[in-house]
Amino acid sequence: MAPSPDPRIPWYTPVNPVTVEKLTPDKPHQGKVLAAVQAHADDIPLFCAGLVAKLIAEGYTAYLIQTTNDEKCGPGTMGETILQNEREIEVLAGELGFKQVIHLGYRNHFLDEAAPTELRARLVFLIRALKIDTITTFSPWGHWEENPDHYITGQAVEAARWMAGMGKDYPEQLACGMQPHSVKDLYYWTCRPGQPYNTIVDIAPHLDTKVAAMSANKAQGPAGAHGRRLKERLARQGKYLPALGDDDEEADRQYIRLFGLREYQRLGAPHGLDYAEAFYYMPPGGTFTGAMSATEIERYIEDHAEDLG
Repeated sequence: MAPSPDPRIPWYTPVNPVTVEKLTPDKPHQGKVLAAVQAHADDIPLFCAGLVAKLIAEGYTAYLIQTTNDEKCGPGTMGETILQNEREIEVLAGELGFKQVIHLGYRNHFLDEAAPTELRARLVFLIRALKIDTITTFSPWGHWEENPDHYITGQAVEAARWMAGMGKDYPEQLACGMQPHSVKDLYYWTCRPGQPYNTIVDIAPHLDTKVAAMSANKAQGPAGAHGRRLKERLARQGKYLPALGDDDEEADRQYIRLFGLREYQRLGAPHGLDYAEAFYYMPPGGTFTGAMSATEIERYIEDHAEDLG
């Protein structure tokens, strides 16, 4: 995808071949567990709400894990801001179908002051306890990221998902009856200029759900309460925009539909999709060693082994 002529609009780097994922009927992922790990209340709505809706529709049980307390982004005092964001995250979870919300409660914008070993241990605990199969979160290698909460969250998740499957890390968890558990695949968000993607997810079937998720985030979202505010401003001018509808919530959602989905349209267009989200997908697989696979080794033995004596 070519860079946007407007430098304020993100452009992304496709890593060929790009896979296009669409909704698969008949719940092929029944019994699997998904975790969406965000730092702030607006992250999941913006970066992966369509993907989450798709995976839940395909059978996943999903958990929302929030690393910070969102104290800096919203109206009123810090305490009032935290409370409003927590309430809106519960609304978000309900709209998308998450089974549970788990707040880790670190200070907003200061996640880099948290002990990384503590954060990693808490995430390892959750991966093992919930038996998480799939994670979606920030890319731990994402360039051009100014928010420390974002890259610290991504890096902590990446380390935790790797360590959770090992038998000698955090033995106190294993002594309490947990078992090592490996995360099978990951969808890393593409959310800053230049960040790579190798997977495009068709979110058109889940657009109503994504819009509802974006609208739930009124404290800090780029679109959450803009519709009602525009309706009020026009009313003061003696004007009315029919497309916004009659009530405030309808106005908020219609505002998003009218003005807040351009980036998702732009991501989908080269792939023949009306709306899409972009991810760097990490499929199941082990650590790269440079060695032949077990199958290749056995084939070599079969071709070259000789009888003794």
